[in-house]
Amino acid sequence: MSKTIRTGIIDIGSNSIRLVIFESNSQGSYRVIDEVKESARLSERVNEEGEFSEDVIALVSTTLLHFRMLCEAAGTQKIRAIATAAIRNAKRSQHIIDVLQSSTGLTIEILSGEQEAYFGFLGMINTLDLQDGYLIDIGGGSTELSLFLNRTIVHSFSFPFGSVLLTKKYGRDGVISEEKQRDIQRMIEHAVSRFDWIGKHPGLPLVGLGGTVRSLCNIDQKSKHYSLSLTHNYTMKAAAIDQILHKLQSLPLDERKMIDGLAKHRVDIIVPGAIILQTLFLRCRASYYVISGSGIRDGLYHTELARTQHSAADVLHNSVLNLLHQHPIVPVPHINQVNRFALQLFDVLCLQLEQSARSRLLIHAASMLYRIGISIMFYDFHKHTFYLIAHSPLYGLTHREIILCATIASYKNKKKARAILNLYSDIITKEDLLIVSKLGTLLQLAIALDRSETQPIQSIDASIDHKELRLTAEAHSSAMIEARQVQQITEDFQKEWKLQPKLILP
Repeated sequence: MSKTIRTGIIDIGSNSIRLVIFESNSQGSYRVIDEVKESARLSERVNEEGEFSEDVIALVSTTLLHFRMLCEAAGTQKIRAIATAAIRNAKRSQHIIDVLQSSTGLTIEILSGEQEAYFGFLGMINTLDLQDGYLIDIGGGSTELSLFLNRTIVHSFSFPFGSVLLTKKYGRDGVISEEKQRDIQRMIEHAVSRFDWIGKHPGLPLVGLGGTVRSLCNIDQKSKHYSLSLTHNYTMKAAAIDQILHKLQSLPLDERKMIDGLAKHRVDIIVPGAIILQTLFLRCRASYYVISGSGIRDGLYHTELARTQHSAADVLHNSVLNLLHQHPIVPVPHINQVNRFALQLFDVLCLQLEQSARSRLLIHAASMLYRIGISIMFYDFHKHTFYLIAHSPLYGLTHREIILCATIASYKNKKKARAILNLYSDIITKEDLLIVSKLGTLLQLAIALDRSETQPIQSIDASIDHKELRLTAEAHSSAMIEARQVQQITEDFQKEWKLQPKLILP
């Protein structure tokens, strides 16, 4: 059995205190195995002198002790605890940390605003395949805004306002009047006016982190009956945020609680958070929103796991390997062989497909992951493969591409593929069935070339000769099993590619 390492990340935020427990195995693959959140509203519990009462500190201590016990029960080898704006900006912040450390036995770091922005960026950039953009993290007590170019953060600043603080300052019974909204907008515009890098690169996406952004995403998805239960890498237009904000402003708190997708503990702070998001979107001259489900806690764990502080060069490939290695029952030599043949066949046949660069990514990911369903059950494993791909963290693909990848990896025939894609008609396009059926049958041919899972074929030379796809093989042992399997899938392949595969053995 492979050795696992478990790490707890505790984030003492201005709105909530969170624990995430990560587990990594000997191959370096990691996953979240537990997550807990306690609403604390620390930013609104600061008194007029900027201090926390002993009762508030005791409440935080109790929460941290609870989190520590959860970590101990899970067998974590390390706990990393950090505090952000609420404690950072409080008077006698070091005294608060000293009391918490003494009462809980935890070592707690106070992150600077720059560190908070950086770790949020690190969590995002390792899970999104974006080269350039603005990044915003709206917390309860602060808002971090960053500019990244060529996947490197170049500017960032932590502004001393967040959703909880603005609710406390400008709200009345959780409602922000139109006049107070204008006051908030003017305050934000004044705060950002001295930073010339904000808005200097128009047309970039604004990537959003934090509870405010996730809530707005959930509201949008629920209103559209979105068919995929993923928020990470979900995109939204400016008009969508504007419409949601307008709706929220028009409703009293008791009616906001009825909005599908909006958590009840956030109904009073969602409007100020949305105003921050909308105002900075306009000041950045951004083109659209991207929601990131990965943020500061992921960034902190990335430094613990990888012992490095840079962005992944190939987000999709790293994510594919991460998912593959979570299923050690899958025969990796076979998977590598299928992947090699699939990409080789694609490069010969790609002229028949549009958008070949993205299609190559799809066949790469699908060929690496097609077998993971056997970790649940061999029978009908393709169904489990589809579910695992569609509902696991698979970074570097759009939501549409995730559905296509899952359908290609689990491909049986065109009829079944059509039935699957029909379930996601709000995401896929009419042309996607053609892509799936072509790449699905291509994958089936690559699998056939190692049907025995013993790699008898060392290499193939693939070429098109009239209506034949000639596969001249170099084998070091009998490949009769592979030859038989190629014959069995010939009819389906020929229907999609108008080519008859012919395996030529020595």
